Amino acid sequence: MTKNRTSMADIAAHAGVSTATVSRVFNGVGQVSEDTRRRVLTAIDELGYDRPPSEHTPSTPTIGVIVPELTNPIFASFAHHLQEEISRAGGIALIRTQTPGATSEFDHLSSLIEHRVSGLIFVSGRHADLLSDLSPYHDVAARGIPFVTINGARSEVPAPDFSTGDSLGIRAAVTHLHELGHTRIALLTGRTHIVPALRKAEAFTQVMGELIGDHSPIIEETFYTYEAAAAYTHALLERGATAIITGSDLQALGAIRTISSLGLSVPDDVSVIGFDDTFLMSHLNPALTTIHQPVQSIVTSAVRALFEALNTADYTPTHADYVFSPDLIVRGSTARVN
Repeated sequence: MTKNRTSMADIAAHAGVSTATVSRVFNGVGQVSEDTRRRVLTAIDELGYDRPPSEHTPSTPTIGVIVPELTNPIFASFAHHLQEEISRAGGIALIRTQTPGATSEFDHLSSLIEHRVSGLIFVSGRHADLLSDLSPYHDVAARGIPFVTINGARSEVPAPDFSTGDSLGIRAAVTHLHELGHTRIALLTGRTHIVPALRKAEAFTQVMGELIGDHSPIIEETFYTYEAAAAYTHALLERGATAIITGSDLQALGAIRTISSLGLSVPDDVSVIGFDDTFLMSHLNPALTTIHQPVQSIVTSAVRALFEALNTADYTPTHADYVFSPDLIVRGSTARVN
């Protein structure tokens, strides 16, 4: 970074401190609290400047983070909070994003291992795929590189997983719609060979049986994209669904697009519930009722667990599941059935 007046001022404004404080952090002189130093370093990272040379010591942990494509806002949110939390913990985040049909998760993994990362974080990766080869994760464990996973993992993966309670979210959504008088409720979700989608489908079947007596409810599996959801919504409406619960906010937007294109209204004709509560969902018209993923809590716990592993001399990788309760955020896209 060029230490000019403008960049110092930018960092100071972003961190909420004085330019003198930023200067003290860069030059390593004067009294600066640990919390303030972390805020300044986070601001430096977020603005794209280089950290002070003293921050790039051999003892500074480098954490490889592999996330899916950032065109889905929930993954962008995870990436943002992970970089922030890793910086606060004293590490440097090396974020790699997957591109469908191009660089794969395991391609990125090989590159990060070559860069001798201290630890790894996998978000919504192959660890959650019931059909995937898990040997790369066992190889990471054999190399002694601590890692954690986010958003569901198979029990064979030797690492702790931190994820949203998919079952709890679906139960809250179905209960809400049932209270509004809906009985023809459909689930539009991801492929159920992926752990979070399977959890959603299983919970949906169970709660629909308990509340409505429907033991073979309407479930459609597709990709977590706007386009796929828009295409599959036709089949749900043809089967008489008056309410649709989706596996992501992007799917909810696709469903709403198809409903509107058929001259129907949300929520007067069809109620729609999303899953994620990504930014802007509260600003739609109507605002989207959705399941809020506690991204910040998940990320904080995952990063803390990883750094504890890094600081444990005799760390032994073992699987564990940590599930975080989601919240149903009721907005304008759901209403009493006509």
